Amino acid sequence: MTSDRQMPLPLPTEQALGRADYFVSSANAMALALIDGWRDWSPRKLVLVGPAGAGKTHLARIWAQESWANTLAARDLVEADIPALAEGNVVVEDVTEIAEDRAAEEALFHLHNLVLAQGHTLLMTADTPPVEWALTLPDLKSRMMGCQTATLSEPDDTLLAALLAKLFADRQIVPTPKVIPYLIRHMPRSFAMARAIVTALDAAALGTAKGVNRPLAQRVLAQLEQAGENLPQ
Repeated sequence: MTSDRQMPLPLPTEQALGRADYFVSSANAMALALIDGWRDWSPRKLVLVGPAGAGKTHLARIWAQESWANTLAARDLVEADIPALAEGNVVVEDVTEIAEDRAAEEALFHLHNLVLAQGHTLLMTADTPPVEWALTLPDLKSRMMGCQTATLSEPDDTLLAALLAKLFADRQIVPTPKVIPYLIRHMPRSFAMARAIVTALDAAALGTAKGVNRPLAQRVLAQLEQAGENLPQ
């Protein structure tokens, strides 16, 4: 007797973050154009703004590769060698995470000043624009307010389809042809929700012979919607 259950074999998830893996639509074309034109940033600094999962890290990685920049998380600034970092271009990710952390804010202030003083370029990422950052260091706040910003919007249909396809591919999942069109028509439209759905489908499909098909997608989406307050925003 053949069972429709198979031994679960979870596979590692690897995000593809190269230039060729970045899908362009109306939701991100302006931000990408600004990243490509980084030599014209005035004054050599930019804040990349967007909701969770919007592709800020992907774009920052593209820029870092093209500009030979060092990358670090804002929360690691206190332990970083600021003078060494400032010898080249720099990416600082998730700047809002250091709001009200005096030591980290001072480290970013010194990094900002040294990078620009030495003729290099600074890219920062955040989920909100600088005017909304709860920074407590006045000098840092004023310098952040002077940054040019590039904003990533929530996905349109084209980008949402590409994002779902990429998220499935990152997990080595091949959904049946009706899955992505079904999800686009019925899911809440956000990057975070796309990631939550693919994660849930991956877990739900483990050990089944049919894999990720439309009935499974419908069931998982209904379960996430029933979770209500636990849905990602």
